[in-house]
Amino acid sequence: MPSYTAPVRDMQFVIHELLKIDRYVATLPGFAEATPETVAAILAEAARLSEDVLQPLNAIGDREGCRLENGVVFTPPGFKDAYTAVAEGGWPSLIGHPDYGGQGLPYVLGLAVSEMMASANMAFTMYPGLTTGAIEAIEIAGSDEQKALFLPSMISGRWTGTMNLTEPHCGTDLGLLRSKAEPQADGSYRITGTKIFISAGEHDLTENIVHLVLARIPGGPDGVKGISLFIVPKYRVEADGRLGARNALSCGAIEEKMGIHGNATCLMNYDGAIGYLLGEAHQGLPTMFIMMNAARLAVAVQGLSQAEVAYQNALQYCKERLQGRSLRGAQYPDQAADPLIVHPDIRRMLMTVKVFQEGARALAYWAGVTVDIIRKHPDAEARQKAEDLLGLLTPVMKAYFTDMGFVSTNLCLQCLGGHGYIVASGMEQFVRDARIAQIYEGANGIQALDLVGRKLPAHKGRAIQLVFGIVRGFCEKYTDNAALSPFVKPLADALERLVTATQWLMRHAVSNPDNGGAVSMDYLYLVALVALGYQWAQVARVCKNKLSNPDDDSFDRAFYQNKVVCAQFFMEKILPETAAHLAKIQAGADSLMILPAEAF
Repeated sequence: MPSYTAPVRDMQFVIHELLKIDRYVATLPGFAEATPETVAAILAEAARLSEDVLQPLNAIGDREGCRLENGVVFTPPGFKDAYTAVAEGGWPSLIGHPDYGGQGLPYVLGLAVSEMMASANMAFTMYPGLTTGAIEAIEIAGSDEQKALFLPSMISGRWTGTMNLTEPHCGTDLGLLRSKAEPQADGSYRITGTKIFISAGEHDLTENIVHLVLARIPGGPDGVKGISLFIVPKYRVEADGRLGARNALSCGAIEEKMGIHGNATCLMNYDGAIGYLLGEAHQGLPTMFIMMNAARLAVAVQGLSQAEVAYQNALQYCKERLQGRSLRGAQYPDQAADPLIVHPDIRRMLMTVKVFQEGARALAYWAGVTVDIIRKHPDAEARQKAEDLLGLLTPVMKAYFTDMGFVSTNLCLQCLGGHGYIVASGMEQFVRDARIAQIYEGANGIQALDLVGRKLPAHKGRAIQLVFGIVRGFCEKYTDNAALSPFVKPLADALERLVTATQWLMRHAVSNPDNGGAVSMDYLYLVALVALGYQWAQVARVCKNKLSNPDDDSFDRAFYQNKVVCAQFFMEKILPETAAHLAKIQAGADSLMILPAEAF
């Protein structure tokens, strides 16, 4: 059976040594409380919860799934007690606003805890998962009354939240949305319509579920400009916070899915349910994007999380499974065969996954710090730069991390051979669970189009120029550093490929829009690889500096030496992929679009 051990040491390295979060103590509220001792205690306790409570339920949830009986969804055995432990432990409130009962700690800590829980049990983590985004949407767009009424119970974990966008006829193209919101005399609305693919739309874990629902107010503009967003609770909430009558909404079905069986993916029917306008009328999509961007960062971490747990189990198997002899001769002559770990192709697969998930952790946590800068930094220019950076990186991380999460779980399954394909190993569940992350919260092709069509040209390319400046500044600073040359030069070369690709898009996408669409995924991968290369170059710098005193034995030297080797592998074996992506970008759309539809 599979196991999971939270990578606490690596998390601490990223948080304290790479990001140095203590430098934000004077400028960002909540960081003063995130002392090394506090962070260590939080990570240790989250690891215990993930390893001992959530991980043992992962296979159970996959095997048992959820069931719908008389309109009530029952989660798999053990899930309700596990959620109670999560809520009573204060985990939902970790990064919540102190005004509404939250602890106000840095967002990056929330990402670390989320990663652990998703590695341990991705399906379970989805129940409270969207609540964070719903909280953020209400906090930013809600009235004072709405905040007071809903946020304390959501931040405490007493209630969860969902996001209701998709309809049976309407997926990504929300302009086709049909759900209606009829105004009422008391200022509320009656919501009518059907939504599908609603994660945790109905369950037995909490006393109430707060749905955020997109719908049209009659008489509004056509298309996406006529969409509004509404708070529609499962149980109506009285002015004093007490739960009132059951609202006119119900779960009509639970989807049978490829993976994440432990999470209830619901078809939701709204039959004149009472809802409350969140934000301004006909401005629902911008408000919903507040939630979607938070969800996309969380989904990116899901890709990383499945790569991590799959890697751990593949590594253990490859160290124990005896198969063949090393190409260099017997490495364990006292045994009948050598373990799989001696074979170069096995190492290729394991190293590919290892450098992805460790690099992705560094990039994701860096993004987590930018969230706090956007929300809390007193300087407007600093907030703007952080917003530009996060806006550009969010679709990149969502798409690349989840694509690589699926690739990674497949590579890890391959390491186990036939045993990976068998249910008992647990590896095939990681593959199935990882697959959904490439689809929901905006399919990855949509993320690439968002990057090329919206994020890249916004403000005359201000965000991508910021990325160029950050990476180029690092390369120029250390260009004469002999110890860092193996990391700086490949990064500088990759950056120039990205610059060239960006210039190509500027010249060719306007004259032929198909060029932008045809190369969008290659461009996204190119941005992702440069961003990860920058993280690995930073890792190499930190570790080389740590190792610079050969007489200092006060720390685990092997940890830092291994990091340097991983950085070298990324630069030599992964970053060169940027050349292939550039070549495909410069080939344009012709060979892709010229074939007539009937010829397919």
